[in-house]
Amino acid sequence: MSDAFIGIDVGGTNFRLGVVQDMRVVWEKRFQADFSGVCRKRSAADALETITATLSDAVTEARLAYPSVRAIGIGFPGFIDPASRQVISSPNLPNLSNADIVGPLERRSGLAVVLENDASAAAYGEFALSPQSNGNLIYIGLGTGVGGGLVLQGKLHGGIHGVAMEVGHLTVERGGRSCGCGNRGCLEQYASTNGVVQTYADLTGKSLSAYDIALAARQHDDAAVKAFEQAGEYLASALAHIAKVVDVGDIVIGGGMSASWSLMKAAFDQRLNEDLIPALQGKVIVRISRAQDQAGIIGAAMLSGQRA
Repeated sequence: MSDAFIGIDVGGTNFRLGVVQDMRVVWEKRFQADFSGVCRKRSAADALETITATLSDAVTEARLAYPSVRAIGIGFPGFIDPASRQVISSPNLPNLSNADIVGPLERRSGLAVVLENDASAAAYGEFALSPQSNGNLIYIGLGTGVGGGLVLQGKLHGGIHGVAMEVGHLTVERGGRSCGCGNRGCLEQYASTNGVVQTYADLTGKSLSAYDIALAARQHDDAAVKAFEQAGEYLASALAHIAKVVDVGDIVIGGGMSASWSLMKAAFDQRLNEDLIPALQGKVIVRISRAQDQAGIIGAAMLSGQRA
């Protein structure tokens, strides 16, 4: 039997853990864990202890099903220092600063642990599952925030400081909405689920979930339609500029909000075509992930196998 690795895809309000063999998830479970709330309400030390203990308990459960697991890979939302593998900071998990998740989890589990940015892990998973990418791929994760990952010539590119492809923090609206990263007008304040919720609230004065706004948009509610159109326009403009810099023709959209891609696509396509230079028009392929939301798990697990 081939080696098994654990991949963990961490979000602000839940995380998913899978056991991966031969690039296939053979065991998976979703865990409810409000890490975002924990980080906001508790001290940094208490929040870190809660996160590592919660992840450790989940790993223990998975290893009962697959005792032969060799290593653990974690895709974590935040800026990951490439040297120390610590979480420098996390805009959506505030108060974490230079946080060591790897050490405590290694001590608890007795296994090697690899920590990577969540969108970068998903990018690597998408690359592994997409032979047509020719070794070059951009991944964009649309969820509570907006994450990005880049694979060049078959290798994950995280940057010298671990912040490559932080597309969610590109400024798309000067002086716009404040962001957890400390800047204003960031892409994720407009093209994420939270961004859609805020845009709808600005237009109507009403507070609805992104899911309910999507339902309203499909029923032709003008404000709901506009909220998703604006998300698509901002995302397209950002990606057009990224494509000019890295010249990668395969762009994959994933994350929870990709389920509402049909509400964004027309506005996205129009803006992308407008903002791309003529040399790239018609050559940048944008598609929805076919990994059934498992790219992050698979990517994290594979990276653990390579680096552990």
